[in-house]
Amino acid sequence: MTTLSTHVLDAALGVPAAGLAVVLSREGLELERATTDDDGRVAFTTRPPGGECALTFATGAWFAAAGRTAFHPQVDVALAVDPDEEHLHVALLLSPFAYTTYRGS
Repeated sequence: MTTLSTHVLDAALGVPAAGLAVVLSREGLELERATTDDDGRVAFTTRPPGGECALTFATGAWFAAAGRTAFHPQVDVALAVDPDEEHLHVALLLSPFAYTTYRGS
């Protein structure tokens, strides 16, 4: 069964996005709620089931807590999880008005 992690970077400031709330869900059901560590990372303890899952990043609240405005109140990343894979890593690069996500290693 697959393990899952994420890493979030504030591309505008060039620093990790520490303290950002992230929810792992499947079919609208919350599987795990976490917060990025000082390095902007989360290693989920819940192993996502195979099929479609999602990560929801609370970007609006995170930017607001820092006194910054943001265009995207949240970022939803849909994932196709192959249960035969050992690990899945999702990277997210943020700025107040854009984001990029990709599958990392």
